[in-house]
Amino acid sequence: MSRADEIFAQNMQDIMENGFWDTELAVRPKWEDGTPAHTVKKFGIVNRYNLQEEFPILTMRRTAFKSCVDELLWIWQKKSNNIHDLNSHIWDSWADENGSIGKAYGYQLGVKHKYKEGEFDQVDRVLFDLKNNPASRRIMTNIYNFQDLHEMNLYPCAYSMTFNVSGDTLNGILNQRSNDMLTANNWNVVQYSVLLIMLAQVSGLKVGELVHVIADAHIYDRHIPLVKEVLAKPRHAAPKLIVDKNVTNFYDFTVDSFQLVDYEYEKLEAKIPVAI
Repeated sequence: MSRADEIFAQNMQDIMENGFWDTELAVRPKWEDGTPAHTVKKFGIVNRYNLQEEFPILTMRRTAFKSCVDELLWIWQKKSNNIHDLNSHIWDSWADENGSIGKAYGYQLGVKHKYKEGEFDQVDRVLFDLKNNPASRRIMTNIYNFQDLHEMNLYPCAYSMTFNVSGDTLNGILNQRSNDMLTANNWNVVQYSVLLIMLAQVSGLKVGELVHVIADAHIYDRHIPLVKEVLAKPRHAAPKLIVDKNVTNFYDFTVDSFQLVDYEYEKLEAKIPVAI
């Protein structure tokens, strides 16, 4: 079985067996029918994925790889905050009548800042430092901008990346304030693994480890039966990720630059409800 399956199963069992239920508390999220969406959670989960060993995608259920990459490019390449630039409907619930999600996610990455080396947005600053100053301990992004939170339709969940080069190897830490574990945990792991792979390739580096730090790792009440169903399914070997090696510019990557080979997974027939 893949290492991603093993980590996911351990996290879910730990949360269900040892987590804290917020059923007695007032909560913001609601189900589509208006019922409060309660959770069981664990605080401070830290997972490590060695991207040199395997690509960390679940096999006990399918993770929609192409949609993951498309959203990643929407945020990090297009630096967009408009769902009309996205090829899926995952953000529809948070968009206004014009398709905007406010000053969130890609918008924040695209804001330019002044440095002594020139003016960069956050993505271009990372690209500059990885090529020109890889020993720096200041290569990071942060989209949790307090000044703009009131203009965001959803506060950022995965809000910060810290990049660190050791020799010729690029590693990264993804900080996440909140993670709906069934719906989005592996989705985020896949996305930021791909991001590290992209950045390493265009910077002449090898990809190393992704460390995923989750402050509030939770399972929604209506997800518990589905989680148990997923955990009971067979598990398979991790697929191989093939990346177009001809891409040397970060902005030249497309969804078609990536191909999963031998991705074997189990089907989950039930639709997973999403709390809003």
